[in-house]
Amino acid sequence: MTHLINIKNKIPRLLVVGTVDTKSDEIFFLVEQVVLAGAQAVVMDVSVLGSHNGKVAISNQQVANASGMPLEKIIALGDENLAMTQMAKGAGYLAQQLYEQGQIDGMLALGGTMGTDLALDVALSLPLGVPKVLLSTIAFSPLIAPERLAPDLMMMLWAGGLYGLNSLCKQSLSQAAWAAVGACRSDFCAKRQSSTAQLAQSESGQAVRPIVGMTSLGSSALKYMVKLKPALEQRGFELAVFHTTGMGGRAFEDLAAKGKFACVMDFSLQELVNHLGDSVVSAGPSRMTAASKALVPQLIAPGATDMVDYPAWADKPIRFQDRPSHAHNRLIASVCIDAEMRSEVAQAIIENVKVTQSPIHLIIPTHGIEEWDRQGQALCDPEGLETFIQSFEQSNLSAEKISFLHAHINDEKFVDQVLNIFDDWLAKGLIKTSSSVSEQLDPLPLQVSV
Repeated sequence: MTHLINIKNKIPRLLVVGTVDTKSDEIFFLVEQVVLAGAQAVVMDVSVLGSHNGKVAISNQQVANASGMPLEKIIALGDENLAMTQMAKGAGYLAQQLYEQGQIDGMLALGGTMGTDLALDVALSLPLGVPKVLLSTIAFSPLIAPERLAPDLMMMLWAGGLYGLNSLCKQSLSQAAWAAVGACRSDFCAKRQSSTAQLAQSESGQAVRPIVGMTSLGSSALKYMVKLKPALEQRGFELAVFHTTGMGGRAFEDLAAKGKFACVMDFSLQELVNHLGDSVVSAGPSRMTAASKALVPQLIAPGATDMVDYPAWADKPIRFQDRPSHAHNRLIASVCIDAEMRSEVAQAIIENVKVTQSPIHLIIPTHGIEEWDRQGQALCDPEGLETFIQSFEQSNLSAEKISFLHAHINDEKFVDQVLNIFDDWLAKGLIKTSSSVSEQLDPLPLQVSV
């Protein structure tokens, strides 16, 4: 029997966020561009003090009420920072609700520092993969802390747009609107293709491949994924590798928390070290926690935990001024941490392993934990590595949770060890199969006629 898939064109619905009292001309120009691009605009007004005559779908009163504080009380705070922070709570809550109810497909926001501050919270309230575009007068500014950025946020500079419409800012507004609509349409296409493929696989009796989430620092420092990718694919799994340079780790944690992975291979924990070392290249304090909370099986290794990253164009962190360093390129450099911090890092890893509720195994390669940690390389520190290993030897972790491998992390023996444990877990049913793992994507509903 032939099943005909009828996928109709869906009109994207964009949540347009801004302070309509001070930027009504700009916001409604955005709305015009969204409509011209073939989408619908759902305007959310997050202004506090001013009034306007524009038509909005979500009023500032509604935003305020969603924050748990009526607009009158927010105004009575008498502080614009406190007021907008409160409005951000309501805006983020409503955006999440609108998306979960299927009323919006993406977000488009604009603002100066105030509007940007609020829009960052709205973007974080939406799941990874939902299109998010922010037109800001401080796009890519060091004023924006890394943890405030949604990992998939697209930002554009709002050039010449601080006050009133002009030909320059219209160009920025138009590009942002069309980019947001295009992102939504691209998202639709990806989901439709995924749905079609899953339906075809289902009809042919093929299983949808579950995903293994893996971390790495790039093939220069860590190389295990080169051999693990084909090996995992032969076993019926798909591999997604995340670059642990801050945003990559945050995306990895977000997807792990949502149960998108059948298993995680968290072999690059360098963001954990960066956080402990106050580096700007951080994924935040929750790194290495999501898989545990979601009960996802975890294979762990301390890849690249011997160094702290810093911008290559800046000075070394003061704490490590006298330590050897390596400039990977003109953007990022790494400095070898001292023995004291190695012990601190080891304890942080051990504590995470101890508290996890999911199946977990930690592999400690005793001959080095990244490519520059070899004899003769820039960050080789045998004494520091020995201190690091001793911390794990004294951890009292059971053999079920830890093993010591007399090899370098980039040696083939490491890959063999990983696959031995993975295969054992598969045989024991600890790793979810395609029939039980949660959806990799949230596909659009298909109209199927028989």
